[in-house]
Parts: sequence; structure tokens; C-alpha cells
Amino acid sequence: MSTASAAVSPLYSTYARADLRFERGEGVWLVTETGERYLDLAAGVAVNSLGHAHPHLVATMKHQAEKLWHVSNLYEIPGQRRLAERLEAATFADRAFFTNSGAEALECAIKTARRYHFVNGNPERFRIITFTGAFHGRTLATIAAGGQAKYLEGFGPKVEGFDQVPFGDEVALRAAITPETAAILIEPIQGEGGIRTVPADDLRMLRALCDAEGLLLIFDEVQCGVGRTGRFFAHEASGALPDIMAVAKGIGGGFPLGVCLATEEAARGMTAGTHGSTYGGNPLAMAIGNAVLDVVLADGFFEHVADMSLRFKQSLASLQD
Repeated sequence: MSTASAAVSPLYSTYARADLRFERGEGVWLVTETGERYLDLAAGVAVNSLGHAHPHLVATMKHQAEKLWHVSNLYEIPGQRRLAERLEAATFADRAFFTNSGAEALECAIKTARRYHFVNGNPERFRIITFTGAFHGRTLATIAAGGQAKYLEGFGPKVEGFDQVPFGDEVALRAAITPETAAILIEPIQGEGGIRTVPADDLRMLRALCDAEGLLLIFDEVQCGVGRTGRFFAHEASGALPDIMAVAKGIGGGFPLGVCLATEEAARGMTAGTHGSTYGGNPLAMAIGNAVLDVVLADGFFEHVADMSLRFKQSLASLQD
């Protein structure tokens, strides 16, 4: 191998990486190989919900890793049932399907919505309405749902079945509904779209509209969920509940974990063989997910988030004075 070729990374060139190499993490801090400390405001892009090397997560991982990492979903996995029951007790949901990522959770949500209409005798209802500025993942279906040209370019025909309307435009939304519409998909707070919060009245309007039109309402809380807004999930502030919700990132606290949550009615079409995942819901991931909930659902956690949020806002505001 030549000197020139040795300097070329063997990795895909899909990331514009900063020239930083972190050796370890300590709470909100990242530490480089040379000992420099950085305040991790990115949190791994909304992933490290409890910071780095959280003692409870570390202890849980060590304990589970010494027992069982992976077993097929052909068998019962007690940690899955426990995590699902805890999520269902704390949310609108009756059913859960565990994945390894947010994109996979969204794929499951899309399939769940389409399958719902199929088993109800309406196979023509497969289209899903989304909004400008959305980001739902990097699979072929989720980049089609997001609708951003920069992510679609060069990957062949756009996956059919997604109709995008301007963010916050109720008139355009209502006009986009057709006899083929199955669901409306929205992030209660757009992340990549500019941290745009959907007003509570709009979320309630979407719920009423879906009820009136026989549509399913899907929330993407991959980035804004799991305590980041001072509530377990961002939509709770509006009182509007979805039929299906995609969750990931913070639910694993840094470990690859996602989940698609749904009501019993919305999930009725997802019978044996309609969907699956080799690694989704593995014992190690379930142990970590349950450990995250131990912390997030503990008394005082959300109040602490709200308090820290206020202090952070006040500190930022002081910089403007």
C-alpha cells in the first residue's frame, strides 16, 4: 500500500467529520485523547439523554452482558415485555415493536398505518401526508417521507406514497387529503427543520381531523421525546394523542434502541409474519432501555429538566444584555 493510499480512510465519505477524537465521556463532558474537555451540547444528536457513562446504565450493561446479549425473537424475552408494559403504562400505547434505530421505528410506523387500512378493507389507503422541513430518517421510505431534495438526489425513483404540505398550512393539509390517504405523520417539534414547535392547537386540530377523516395520526418523537421537553413526550403538553408513535435516541441513552408504539386498534393488522427484526428487542438493549426509564420516570426527573431549561434560557438571555 502506498503512503497516499494509506492516508485515505477506509470508511464511506458520508460524514464531514471534525478533527476531534474523544477518548471518554463524563456526564455532560467529552474528553479528547489529549485531555481537552468539551461540554457536549449536541448530546450525540439528542441521544445521550442521561449524559455519558451514567452509573446506573453502566452497571446495568455490565450485569446484563455477563448473562445474555442476544436471543431470537422466536423466543420470549422478559425484558421486552417489561419495557413494553412500562412504556404503555406511561403513554397512550397498547402495543410496542422494538427496533435498533429511529428510522426503523418510522418504517414500522408506516407499515402499521398501511396495514391497518388493508385489514379494514381499504388497501387503496396507503398515502401519508408529511410536512416541509421534516426529517424522519435515511431509509428509502423515510427520505421520501421527509421530502428533502438533498437526501433524495441520486437514489432513483422516490418511494411512492408520501404527500408533503407546507408546515403550518391547514388549508393545504385539508386539500391534500384524498380517498387514498392513510395517515398524517408529524414531529411535534421539528429538529432538522429548525427546532420548530407545532402549536398545541395545531396538534389538537390534527387529532380531530384524523378522527373525522378516518386517518391515523403518527407522531415522530425520535428527537424530541424521552424527557427532553420536561415531559416524557413533547406531544403531552397539547393533550392530543397519536395512534402510532416512533421513539428512539434518548430511549437507549446512547445504546442503539428504538420502538414503535401504537394503540391496539392501530396495531391490529400487524400479525405474525408481517414485520420483524433480527436484533430489535435483544436482551442487552432491553436492559438498557429499562435502566433509562428507571431514571427518567423517577420522581422529580421532569421537574429537574424544566428547572435546568429555565436556568439555561436565563443564562443565554444574559449574554444578550
